[in-house]
Amino acid sequence: MREIKIVDTTFRDGQQSLWATRMRTEHMLSMLDDITAAGYTQIDLVAPIQFDVSVRYLKEDPWERVRLLHERAPGTKFRALIRSRNIASFDFLPDDIIQSWVDSLYANGFRVIGSFDGLNDIDNIAPGLRRAKELGAYTFGALSYCESPVHTDELYIAKTREYLEKTDIDAFMLKDAGGLLTPERIRTLVPAIKDLIGDRPLEIHSHCLTALAPLVYLEAVEHGVDVLHLSIAPLANANGQPAVQSVVRDLKALGYEVNLDMARIARVSERLHQIAEDEGKPLGVPVEYNGLHYMHQIPGGMLSNFQSQLKTAGLEDRFDELLVEVAKVRSELAYPIMITPFAQFVGTQAVLNVITGERYKIVPNEIKKYVLGYYGKLLAPIDPELRERIIRNGASEIAAEPGPIAPMLPDLAARYPDDDIHTLLLRAMFAGTQVDEMVKAKKEAAPADGGSSLLALIKRAHAQNTGKRALAIKTANFELKLGVEKVNANG
Repeated sequence: MREIKIVDTTFRDGQQSLWATRMRTEHMLSMLDDITAAGYTQIDLVAPIQFDVSVRYLKEDPWERVRLLHERAPGTKFRALIRSRNIASFDFLPDDIIQSWVDSLYANGFRVIGSFDGLNDIDNIAPGLRRAKELGAYTFGALSYCESPVHTDELYIAKTREYLEKTDIDAFMLKDAGGLLTPERIRTLVPAIKDLIGDRPLEIHSHCLTALAPLVYLEAVEHGVDVLHLSIAPLANANGQPAVQSVVRDLKALGYEVNLDMARIARVSERLHQIAEDEGKPLGVPVEYNGLHYMHQIPGGMLSNFQSQLKTAGLEDRFDELLVEVAKVRSELAYPIMITPFAQFVGTQAVLNVITGERYKIVPNEIKKYVLGYYGKLLAPIDPELRERIIRNGASEIAAEPGPIAPMLPDLAARYPDDDIHTLLLRAMFAGTQVDEMVKAKKEAAPADGGSSLLALIKRAHAQNTGKRALAIKTANFELKLGVEKVNANG
């Protein structure tokens, strides 16, 4: 039986789905040795949301985290995911930002880089992937999945062909952020994609929102999928990916080869339990099948936000009405896939429709831009009357056609002459003082001598040492060796 390879998602989508992306760098370092030596083919580390949360909430420099993990685990294939041409913002960014973002990912250690787009518009995806390939990265392109009348097998076959024509990617990923895939759909979709891509690996990435993902994964393997995206329990199940522990068990029972060190994975699992207990973070547990999810297709993390918005407006008893409205708005807008940024666009419009009591009376800028084609080619036409209402009620300053986007880096470099390229790129994503606040927090956390806290390092090494082995701590200008005292038989 053939070998099935595993991409670990614990550091990226596992913690994103269950811990609201609040895993800190120190958490990752505490389990890095085990997770990088467990035998994964790649380790998923960042998508745009990891940069967003690091800057805005954790006040950690995300580029510094990336560099540190690559330095501590040389040779590990960490992977980075790009979100189309808007990366971490909602609006599209100019080409100089897109290219510099890819360049910076590569310069900071990433050798596996991929991209996705909520409209599966390959023209939005291809430039970043071509640049990553030029630099020497292994590249993958996502086929973002959802259920709708327009998202047919024929559409995905056409998009696969377009990838092959416009890029030279090394692998394909069937990306099911909504956990919507079923075993029945796998039986037709996966063989059709495999027939086109030949020897290129096909990965599958799904979520457990409908409880079907573990079964979907096994069915996918039976029909030719080469790589599975799995997380380590307890950062698995619920809104996240299936658990590596249970899926690997089932794969081996079916006769497939999976070369993972489950003892190391068990140690990571113990550490995750400890963090969850210490900080009051949730544990992922299997969910019941939820057929309603196929109607609204809202990502799990957004549901609680909707409830909070309605409660603030005194309309919490209308939550079910909102779910129905989300489904209606999505169908009226030609079925955008409910992933960032379109999940937020559709959800916001639905909330406004429910709260105001008049549909499309208030139209956010993003919805008007969407129907005008600012974010790419729509997969189906929008009713002309609705389209006119959206355009009429949207902001008047939005042009009827998107124009070229001016470069941003020259102006940013002039305004912030002391910033390096990585900080400038963060400023391109995050408005206001968010980057300044992160930089300030970083300086305040640094030790007075401007270097790393050597005392803290020595204390940590001493606390973890059993006393049975020697320790050596070495920096650029300091070296400390702690030997083990030998005691003879006579004391």
